Amino acid sequence: MSNKLQGKVAVVTGGTSGIGLAAAKSFAAEGAYVYIAGRRQAELDAAVKAIGRNVTGVRSDVARLADIDGLYDTVQRKHDQIDVLFANAGGGEFAPLGAITEEHFDKTFATNVKGLLFTVQKALPLLRNGASVILTGSTTGSMGTPAFSVYSATKAAVRNFARSWMLDLKERKIRVNTLSPGPIKTPGLLGLAPEGQGDGLLGYLATQVPSGRVGDPEEIGKVAVFLASDDSSFINGAEIFADGGMAQA
Repeated sequence: MSNKLQGKVAVVTGGTSGIGLAAAKSFAAEGAYVYIAGRRQAELDAAVKAIGRNVTGVRSDVARLADIDGLYDTVQRKHDQIDVLFANAGGGEFAPLGAITEEHFDKTFATNVKGLLFTVQKALPLLRNGASVILTGSTTGSMGTPAFSVYSATKAAVRNFARSWMLDLKERKIRVNTLSPGPIKTPGLLGLAPEGQGDGLLGYLATQVPSGRVGDPEEIGKVAVFLASDDSSFINGAEIFADGGMAQA
């Protein structure tokens, strides 16, 4: 590793598995001290062990504003500022139009939109001038996806947050970008398939990707390091697709 984040402090929400964990590992390997947030203590403990060093796990549900406060209280006890914020927590479930319930809508927007918004807003007093904020989007924010409209709408909202927030924060030179993965082999994606049909879902998705395969979380972690580091110093308000070409065809 090249220590691109040496001495920096990074916060990753949804950091216990999949893309969040891969990014947290990459941040730590590049020299950052990393705080990871997740809802389940057992998974959080396992993720901390997997990262190995320069990491603190904080049990936090970003849909609960008090939990977000607790996350930043923990950060502030050890560090004065945050250099990198990866607002990654999110999730969704299939529901076609006609079967969408109020509970489905509220649950998806609570985490993916409300939680992400307040994850960033409540970090502002700790964010260093010149910090990098990375929001997890999705190819679904730019594409039509059957039975996935609520999740897709949340990711379209996230995309506009980056465009708007870079203007709100321009005086502080805080960059805000969206990292939009295509299908990535994560527990969250596999959880969308009926039991025992995960391989079938991955196989189908691979046929929709010009590169001919689904991605690995580590590939997204590398893009997150790029956006977190000075290598991307002139990238702001952008949407960076890491999707094997899926949304570009």
